[in-house]
Amino acid sequence: MPAPIRLRELIRTIRTARTQAEEREMIQKECAAIRSSFREEDNTYRCRNVAKLLYMHMLGYPAHFGQLECLKLIASQKFTDKRIGYLGAMLLLDERQDVHLLMTNCIKNDLNHSTQFVQGLALCTLGCMGSSEMCRDLAGEVEKLLKTSNSYLRKKAALCAVHVIRKVPELMEMFLPATKNLLNEKNHGVLHTSVVLLTEMCERSPDMLAHFRKLVPQLVRILKNLIMSGYSPEHDVSGISDPFLQVRILRLLRILGRNDDDSSEAMNDILAQVATNTETSKNVGNAILYETVLTIMDIKSESGLRVLAINILGRFLLNNDKNIRYVALTSLLKTVQTDHNAVQRHRSTIVDCLKDLDVSIKRRAMELSFALVNGNNIRGMMKELLYFLDSCEPEFKADCASGIFLAAEKYAPSKRWHIDTIMRVLTTAGSYVRDDAVPNLIQLITNSVEMHAYTVQRLYKAILGDYSQQPLVQVAAWCIGEYGDLLVSGQCEEEEPIQVTEDEVLDILESVLISNMSTSVTRGYALTAIMKLSTRFTCTVNRIKKVVSIYGSSIDVELQQRAVEYNALFKKYDHMRSALLERMPVMEKVTTNGPTEIVQTNGETEPAPLETKPPPSGPQPTSQANDLLDLLGGNDITPVIPTAPTSKPASAGGELLDLLGDITLTGAPAAAPAPSSVPQISQPPFLLDGLSSQPLFNDIAAGIPSITAYSKNGLKIEFTFERSNTNPSVTVITIQASNSTELDMTDFVFQAAVPKTFQLQLLSPSSSIVPAFNTGTITQVIKVLNPQKQQLRMRIKLTYNHKGSAMQDLAEVNNFPPQSWQ
Repeated sequence: MPAPIRLRELIRTIRTARTQAEEREMIQKECAAIRSSFREEDNTYRCRNVAKLLYMHMLGYPAHFGQLECLKLIASQKFTDKRIGYLGAMLLLDERQDVHLLMTNCIKNDLNHSTQFVQGLALCTLGCMGSSEMCRDLAGEVEKLLKTSNSYLRKKAALCAVHVIRKVPELMEMFLPATKNLLNEKNHGVLHTSVVLLTEMCERSPDMLAHFRKLVPQLVRILKNLIMSGYSPEHDVSGISDPFLQVRILRLLRILGRNDDDSSEAMNDILAQVATNTETSKNVGNAILYETVLTIMDIKSESGLRVLAINILGRFLLNNDKNIRYVALTSLLKTVQTDHNAVQRHRSTIVDCLKDLDVSIKRRAMELSFALVNGNNIRGMMKELLYFLDSCEPEFKADCASGIFLAAEKYAPSKRWHIDTIMRVLTTAGSYVRDDAVPNLIQLITNSVEMHAYTVQRLYKAILGDYSQQPLVQVAAWCIGEYGDLLVSGQCEEEEPIQVTEDEVLDILESVLISNMSTSVTRGYALTAIMKLSTRFTCTVNRIKKVVSIYGSSIDVELQQRAVEYNALFKKYDHMRSALLERMPVMEKVTTNGPTEIVQTNGETEPAPLETKPPPSGPQPTSQANDLLDLLGGNDITPVIPTAPTSKPASAGGELLDLLGDITLTGAPAAAPAPSSVPQISQPPFLLDGLSSQPLFNDIAAGIPSITAYSKNGLKIEFTFERSNTNPSVTVITIQASNSTELDMTDFVFQAAVPKTFQLQLLSPSSSIVPAFNTGTITQVIKVLNPQKQQLRMRIKLTYNHKGSAMQDLAEVNNFPPQSWQ
């Protein structure tokens, strides 16, 4: 056979291909020639053929038929053959293929070879693709080479030892004696790989971590020599001596100093020196400063040093490099909870990052801005964030609006400011707000009795001629229906009242009903509002009757049902209409009379009463609970009780007809039931049952300690307990789910099951997203009936999406405090 073409000629030929089909044809032709050569056991050109095959593999073409040829080259005595053979093994083989086990004996022989370069090839291959079986067989040879005086072999042996430890952690102690003198080596390559090996051992074993803490002074000395040493052309990078080694040492110091006072104290001075002496004009210096900041924030460092670290991150925010600005924002977001005041000094720079063109920087700046909001800066920060909401891309509007809602609820200086802020959000980004924004604002307005006239006037002016922001229109329709009499009478004292007639108000609501932009839900709000105005207005009742009757034949089934039921109110039950459509009562949050607790909120410490939020309304599907029972097993588990009878129609209109049936009411309820298309407002479940003034929870609940029911993978579930005053056998458990990881947990579902001696009612959660960095929580209420006063046991199932993966876990909770069930 003629001699095969050289690798260089093959590369030149392939590059002349004008189309992919032409390239494939060349590759297939050459692969056929290589296969023929392999079949004829041509030892002369085996090395050349394998090299060409590796090039084809790098281009993405199959090269698996060359695996055995690589093993033959490794067994050759020629160094050039071994070099190509080991390179081919690293590229074409891995531990999933049994062929790699045939290399074990060859690698063992080469590790004991007389030539250091052959030994280096064997170490590189073992450290790259060695399986656990190979690592067990060859760990002894690696340990011997780790003790050799040859620096070329020691640095390769150290990296190979890292791979062995990752594959077989129990072999870690074998390398412990060899690590004693590694840090005394003058060669920077050996020092670098030694620090990598020590880092791996410390991360994998608490015993090793405790053992190596005595090396902190030696590591500090090495780092100091690197900083103080003069120019060394061998290790200099942009004027800094061996920045790669400095970064590795800083990472190891971070691990050694974590949760250890003595080690942290020993490295405080050198960290201050690195932070102040490192040049920041080049990216190399910024990399070292970033590692220094991470180390300072992770160990038990002095407060002054932590302020210095945050100031470095503040300087990073002024850097022209987008990557450095992003890294600084991410690091500040992690530290804002522990060093809030220091981060606050850079608030103006952080707010300026909201104007950055890079969307990832914008998102981090937005998250950090919300973390910096407190009672002292709420007005200024909200002004900036509202401006950002007005100009940001659509993908930011939902998160920004939710953040503004939460911050306003937590730190609002006054109710008027709170209402104005939320209305501004709804006006700016109403279509992007989440579903709970409308009922939350309605509850806020209902509870702000002195602001009713001002709010309804502002909302009326906000929707004049513009129905594009549907949540705003829904809130406005609800408020006009409730407080239309205040709008017409002009009783607003906070600003100059406007002159509006009853007909003008009805014109607006009728325009909402016929607008093409109005959704079915919005039309439901508008029709209900018109119906309520029949008891608030005096001159337009006939017009209202006419509008309601028209929609009795609407093609929208929901609107049709409402209109039919409202017509029934006008005709058959007119004597009850004024009582059923009375103004909604104030929906106060139920609080316990227990002691106050200290709440830490964004840098402000203030006593706050322990508060219990009323359980959210809405039925919980029982199918999920039944799925949970199948997974949990056992015959002693009772199914979850739905929060509403399943046989009852979903439509609130049906409920209204039930109320108006053959029942003689001795006292009219204080308000009409909310139509089904209107999102339910969080309120006590007994609101329609005579509006009992009895507190929902017992005072003794304040003495029941909370428990941590689940803590894994950054997700933490806490239970707090309250005892129902209406039934002492009912325990109300509020779960709070928090997320300490860097990414949100989405589609979060919590399910629970209890033994048959108990009855369990699981209410709807506050959200399905657990925010990252513990910036928010999901709350959900569980009611447990325990008539026999037995010890409480519960099995829980958690499902959520995190980092693009679906997560699921089961757990059993048995550590309930005795006060919760006795």
